[in-house]
Amino acid sequence: MSRHSEDIIHGTSYTNYISGFGNECASEDPRCPGSLPEGQNNPQVCPYNLYAEQLSGSAFTCPRSTNKRSWLYRILPSVSHKPFESIDEGHVTHNWDEVDPDPNQLRWKPFEIPKASQKKVDFVSGLHTLCGAGDIKSNNGLAIHIFLCNTSMENRCFYNSDGDFLIVPQKGNLLIYTEFGKMLVQPNEICVIQRGMRFSIDVFEETRGYLLEVYGVHFELPDLGPIGANGLANPRDFLIPVAWYEDRQAPGGYTVINKYQGKLFAAKQDVSPFNVVAWHGNYTPYKYNLKNFMVINSVAFDHADPSIFTVLTAKSVRPGVAIADFVIFPPRWGVADKTFRPPYYHRNCMSEFMGLIRGHYEAKQGGFLPGGGSLHSTMTPHGPDADCFEKASKAKLAPERIADGTMAFMFESSLSLAVTKWGLKASRCLDENYYKCWEPLKSHFTPNSRNPTEPN
Repeated sequence: MSRHSEDIIHGTSYTNYISGFGNECASEDPRCPGSLPEGQNNPQVCPYNLYAEQLSGSAFTCPRSTNKRSWLYRILPSVSHKPFESIDEGHVTHNWDEVDPDPNQLRWKPFEIPKASQKKVDFVSGLHTLCGAGDIKSNNGLAIHIFLCNTSMENRCFYNSDGDFLIVPQKGNLLIYTEFGKMLVQPNEICVIQRGMRFSIDVFEETRGYLLEVYGVHFELPDLGPIGANGLANPRDFLIPVAWYEDRQAPGGYTVINKYQGKLFAAKQDVSPFNVVAWHGNYTPYKYNLKNFMVINSVAFDHADPSIFTVLTAKSVRPGVAIADFVIFPPRWGVADKTFRPPYYHRNCMSEFMGLIRGHYEAKQGGFLPGGGSLHSTMTPHGPDADCFEKASKAKLAPERIADGTMAFMFESSLSLAVTKWGLKASRCLDENYYKCWEPLKSHFTPNSRNPTEPN
């Protein structure tokens, strides 16, 4: 158990939050009332003799609607560290040419979490790159990582110079310390740590999850178009931490780890980096509970496109085409008439990585398990397994609950993703028999009868 275990009581956190996606917010630790300067960002002397520091998440000259920045008022500025030195990046990579391309459908069994009794592994040392595409130096692309850890980050923090992290815990709670405050993120919640923000993660058991990293862009709420002003993920349900600081010396040194151009670097400093007493701005970390997603669905016949399940999007320069979408398949009602209700067979110009937080995904009751994943690459066919097809083709089409007790998700991208050596070999979790789930499919062709017998 970490030194911060007293912060968690019965699985809940005392931490308060500010509500709203992308809002202009202000917060100060109640131990130092009035710590935010009045009327200006950078006074000659800040209240409580703090240092003013701006964190910019966009270029200064971006349009106001996309301009992201926050002002931090801290005990010492973040520049107070020794020089960065290269360290072993473990299983983190951005080399998309490690292995030859493979267009086959890929599925992974649940990724194995190292036992704490055998080896202590924290969030950073437990990061494993599974697949990705693009170029970090040109700020265009993404990576999908799996994190497998069993111990907290003690006197270590991490920040990413390359892009934003969308973190999806699958097993175990995450207590995340950031420069803006603390967040408790549990399975069925997500959080986003934006580019450049320092954070440290405490865990309380053997812990596993998924991580989507996007380069050069930030996550946004998708446009709603004809849906109107409300629906899907509502802005009010996104939560931002409130200011909290620690004025703490670190015996033996505090390590700041930086991911820069795909490599890891470490620097030492004498104090905790979480020494921000107050802050204001619109560039913050945030979290979201997936149970709050307002599902839009077909109430007549056929399927609406799965884009109706988009929680967050990271847009490309092409309208309507995303570097990455985060899509979920939550519990909902299925009422479509005269319709094959599970996902249909599909070939797609997008790449689709799917993960499962809990339960059983409707199109594949076996083999696709919580803590595992699948990748269907650009234009590679996929769809329900043979058993699902047979059952759904004969089912009585009464209104039914779909996916109760389940939460599956998808990282979808316009980029063609390359899988790493770890994903294909070293993880030892690749399901070599995945293709067999479609082998029992058989022809039902009736050349002499245009109207097959309908199940209802």
